[in-house]
Amino acid sequence: FAYKIKELTVSNSQVVTLPATTDDPHKRKPDITTAKSNLGWSPQWTVENGLLKTIEYFQKEIEEFGGKIVPTGPGASKPKPVFTAS
Repeated sequence: FAYKIKELTVSNSQVVTLPATTDDPHKRKPDITTAKSNLGWSPQWTVENGLLKTIEYFQKEIEEFGGKIVPTGPGASKPKPVFTAS
């Protein structure tokens, strides 16, 4: 989703792949067959709408906390800056 988020935020950031953190989910697209068949549940949001709502949430968080997002959870870490030779 990194490139889609980059597009939605009109960012000129570079997408960089980093090693997974200890709290990184291994399965990114869960199987919702059981929820659909047993509960009659299905997603009410498109991926794009979900991303837009998530972006909106984090924009508010950044404004509220002075431009920073602080990772939480066991073993969470911030991405390290990537420097390229000029």
